[in-house]
Amino acid sequence: MLPAKRMSKIPPSSTLKILRLAKELERSGKRILHLEVGEPDFDTPEHIKRAAEEALRKGMTKYTPSPGLPQLREKIAEKLGEEKGVDLKQENIIVTPGAKHAIFCALVSILDPEDEIIIPSPCWTYEAIVLVAGGKPVFLRTKEDEGFVPKPEDLERKITKKTKAILLNYPSNPTGAIIDRSALEDILLIAKKEKLWIISDEIYEKLTYEKRSASIFDFPDCLDRSVYISGFSKTYAMTGWRLGYAVAPANLISEMIKIQEATTSCVPGFVQMAGIAALDGPQDFVEKMRKEYWTRRDLSVYLLNSIEGVSCRKPGGAFYAFPNMREIGTASVEFCERLLQEEGVAAVPGSGFGPGGEGHLRISFATSPDVIREGIEKIKSLVERIRKEK
Repeated sequence: MLPAKRMSKIPPSSTLKILRLAKELERSGKRILHLEVGEPDFDTPEHIKRAAEEALRKGMTKYTPSPGLPQLREKIAEKLGEEKGVDLKQENIIVTPGAKHAIFCALVSILDPEDEIIIPSPCWTYEAIVLVAGGKPVFLRTKEDEGFVPKPEDLERKITKKTKAILLNYPSNPTGAIIDRSALEDILLIAKKEKLWIISDEIYEKLTYEKRSASIFDFPDCLDRSVYISGFSKTYAMTGWRLGYAVAPANLISEMIKIQEATTSCVPGFVQMAGIAALDGPQDFVEKMRKEYWTRRDLSVYLLNSIEGVSCRKPGGAFYAFPNMREIGTASVEFCERLLQEEGVAAVPGSGFGPGGEGHLRISFATSPDVIREGIEKIKSLVERIRKEK
């Protein structure tokens, strides 16, 4: 039996492919330095784990409401009200098993078959989610020397009669780019004029360095056609807990709930209680983690820029460096395969992040300084070997 024809259009995750290859090498006894996975090396804070443990002991192992526990939805609304100055009700919020599923529910609820959604690129693997949802991804290639932020005139040229939405991700995975208020306002004005939805994935919003990235919540008058995506994975080192959420107009949330009911049903109650503890508890852990990433970012960028033929702009947020390797003259997939096989370093080829990604590789600095130093030294070793071969 053959799978559905549509599956041939859905690309595999470059990050997970590299991770699988790395794990295979590790099983064979090879030591691998992991710079590929976007996952904090910090453990989830103890008070969050205790909240989940307590919920389990109390028997919180049954189905929960598909939109999320009312107390967590209210807590998210309260927290965003304090931080963003917006008036939200729990009807504006759906809690999902990870931010990725929140994006999926939003796309299925917004897009009709073959509707187009514009995605600034290089970008995270949104393409697959759009295709699964039945939409058509339209990439808007951004430029490194313009901070990987789309120009208004380039955005307008991509809009057609089939365009339904724009999907933004700042701070960005993979580039680490942030967006300023003026640039975001330009995009929102175009979206308003063209009656387009904005889906804004702001999962890394707490992890910025010299300055914050603008948010759709900075423009309250645009919230009637916007979907805000966030979660607990990056901010609270809770990647494996699978806890995300979306904020949107109540009528869209109602449609997203239908998708969740038909797919994952709900998020485990003890996981949601951990989320409440994360929002309610001390936030000093988040600041400590952010400062540590800042130090690691500076180290990564300095070391990468010391390699002849490699240049790396300083990311303003998230925990990725996206060095430009074009001068080396080797395709990013080939480079990463050789890096893994010859040097024992796992990194992600830039070609996996859409147009504009080729010629780059993505490394995560959400790991120890020692691993960063050794990993980049091995990148340097491979670069020097390739240059000699040519």
